[in-house]
Amino acid sequence: MSTDPAQPRQYLPRGEDFLLLSPSWQAYAYRNVDRIFATRAIARGEAAFPLARGPEIAPDYERGGALFGVEDYIHRTHIAGLLVLQGDSIRLERYGLGLEEHLRWSSMSMIKSLTSTLVGAALKDGAIASLDDAVSRYLPALGGSAYDAVSVRSLITMSSGVDWNEDYTDRTSHVNRYSKSLGDKVPGGVLAMMGGVRGLHPPGSRFNYNTGDTYVLGALLSAATGQTLADYMSRKIWSRFGMEFDAFYTLESEGGQEIGGSRAGMALRDFGRFGLFLLGGGVIAGEPILPDGWLDAAGSRVFALDPATNSYGADGYGYSWWIDPDGAMVASGFAGQTLYVNRRENVVIVTLSCHPQPPFAASYGIDFKAERFAFKRAVLDRL
Repeated sequence: MSTDPAQPRQYLPRGEDFLLLSPSWQAYAYRNVDRIFATRAIARGEAAFPLARGPEIAPDYERGGALFGVEDYIHRTHIAGLLVLQGDSIRLERYGLGLEEHLRWSSMSMIKSLTSTLVGAALKDGAIASLDDAVSRYLPALGGSAYDAVSVRSLITMSSGVDWNEDYTDRTSHVNRYSKSLGDKVPGGVLAMMGGVRGLHPPGSRFNYNTGDTYVLGALLSAATGQTLADYMSRKIWSRFGMEFDAFYTLESEGGQEIGGSRAGMALRDFGRFGLFLLGGGVIAGEPILPDGWLDAAGSRVFALDPATNSYGADGYGYSWWIDPDGAMVASGFAGQTLYVNRRENVVIVTLSCHPQPPFAASYGIDFKAERFAFKRAVLDRL
């Protein structure tokens, strides 16, 4: 028995349970990711990109014969943060579930799309020679594995062809074994795991959503640029575009490799500013950060999808961006995180959420996908 005096302490959920939390714990965990996992800061610059405040919109939408407004939408779909930008003007900004303006919320898999944008920057810099280069050119440790001959292009389009199970409800699935390694902060654990998966299909032949692919992509970026992902993100975009707050990438272990595909932490308005960076064509102070045509390629349907087969309702997948049926690029993450970037309409919508997960979701009776599309249409109609 310890003889140390009893001290007040806060309980934190285990990292390995992060994808399996009850609704009671989701919001607490999602805004405390940096206390559960190892992290590395993405440093902001000296001045924030100014966002004007335009006239507030009050979209309402219809579901099941009833009319709902903004407050209903927040309540019904468990929203912690909601931001609508028309150009650089804020038209709607809301917070709930303990989230505040300065707090960072877990991106979940939205960070996949942001990490993939750094691939464009690395191509522009010449650090990556071609999307058709083999992974093993940059990560010799994966030579001889199923990833040996996989191209950067296949990584960024989720078509590596490796055998990967992304079932969040199965504790033995690849994604939950990956999550346990992160929670246990095992140095080199995730890359070793990725080196052990078997090939299942020819690379580039079919889409299979795989969080591990984006981990490999992030490690490849670090090797190619000679920088940590956090530093490269800061140097190329975060500090230069004028993000308001420091962000962070989660790490596979203390001081280790960033997780390119999940759990980064960012403030609501800075998610929106990243969308503005894309609306502006990936240009900062007159300098193109991305190659010519990158955003058109990233936002194209490399793979056509059935909207019923994914939680967002996308009908295509590009360079780690989901494609909305209306053509917008969408970064989408677990439990309802979305960054919707409509370049045609000059609109960005950020939604940070706590959609209940199985087995709890069945008791809520809300079609979150349909609700989100109905609200999105109402927003676009009001702008």
